[in-house]
Amino acid sequence: MADAPTIFALSSAPGRAGVAVVRVSGPQAGDLIDALAPPRPKKRFAALRRIRDPQTGQTLDEALVLWFAAPRTETGEDMAEFHLHGGAAIIKGVLAALGRHPGCRLAEPGEFARRAFHNGKLDLAQVEGLADLIEAETEAQRRQALNQMRGALSDLYEGWRAELLRASALVEAAIDFSDEGDVANDAFETARKMVGELKAAIAVHLEDGNRGEILRDGFRVVLAGPPNAGKSSLLNALARREAAIVSEEAGTTRDAIEVRLDLDGLPVIVTDTAGIREPQGAVEREGIRRTLEHAREADLVLWLSDASAPPVAPPPDVSAGGDKFFLSLASKIDIPGASPGARMLGVSAKTGAGLPELIRRLAGIARERLGDLSSPAITRERYRNQLQACKGALEQFMSLDSSEHELRAEDLRIAAQAMGRITGRVDVEDVLGEIFARFCIGK
Repeated sequence: MADAPTIFALSSAPGRAGVAVVRVSGPQAGDLIDALAPPRPKKRFAALRRIRDPQTGQTLDEALVLWFAAPRTETGEDMAEFHLHGGAAIIKGVLAALGRHPGCRLAEPGEFARRAFHNGKLDLAQVEGLADLIEAETEAQRRQALNQMRGALSDLYEGWRAELLRASALVEAAIDFSDEGDVANDAFETARKMVGELKAAIAVHLEDGNRGEILRDGFRVVLAGPPNAGKSSLLNALARREAAIVSEEAGTTRDAIEVRLDLDGLPVIVTDTAGIREPQGAVEREGIRRTLEHAREADLVLWLSDASAPPVAPPPDVSAGGDKFFLSLASKIDIPGASPGARMLGVSAKTGAGLPELIRRLAGIARERLGDLSSPAITRERYRNQLQACKGALEQFMSLDSSEHELRAEDLRIAAQAMGRITGRVDVEDVLGEIFARFCIGK
């Protein structure tokens, strides 16, 4: 990377702030400090310096400057940081001065992280964990992302890959010593035992109920029920703001409205949907179709019935899934004479009655679905696809003709490649652009 351009970017949030951090990475990082804020500080020490524009000699700011020498840096390259006062004019002036230096340019989205990957500081799973950490909104999301960034998933998958390589070596030995039957058979049977245990471990890992993806994206709760059951009012009460229009007119909600909640550290997405009844027109028919679609995709459906009216039974495709994924609520229990039905939780969006119990139940169901948050979980469909490909190759190894050692060796090679694609060991150029493009420019 010695010939790579030096990149720089604002790494703190844009806009006026007390402090703005500009990061620099590449072979010219030290020269930039010498040009803008001499003398260069000691490595890994912050020093107060006067920042000047080398072209005009004008003082731009007085700020802290830090110098990090390769390879012990985040990107593996020489790095510098300018901790400026966060005024827009200061940031603009410093970025312009950096951009005029030969061999320097503004970083592209995710380019700092991409250089860290190419220099062996992070693997792909850790990079994606870093992206999730930046996006984390709740405590549980933060913990999962931080564990992944620290290598919890990478260690698991790299351990499995190492086991595959050991099994491959045994199969290769069986091929090399095919003229010595006892040696070849012992080596191949040892490999079969290793592969059988590994296949079982991967199968258990895959049968996790998508808990990692659910935690990363949010536990989806859909409010469903007949018109005027109080769905929009309940959504507003849970969100503690006017997120949805509330009206006594039936059919007011035509499209889904989402709010994101943090329930006991868990990310929960609550969706208000159109009331289910015999549609009165094409628009309402489409709204009801979308309601049913959301209900089928939800992790939990809350079916609301007006406690002051006869209860309405949900359609079969809404209530499917049992008590774990379906909860009946009686709304408007503040109305005189209202009575919740049997096994129904009564709530009132107007008075708040029943809401603490509902929130407790929601958090409990979400926690039950997500399971043990301390163990590594699959967080992306990309990982799941590669793990399934690996498992399929191992199933071939175990089920097909064991005397065809060369073909069984190819099964293990395919399995190891699939596992390696998760962390970036092999054949990942096609996914790099998609991964790093999601980062901000300064990361």
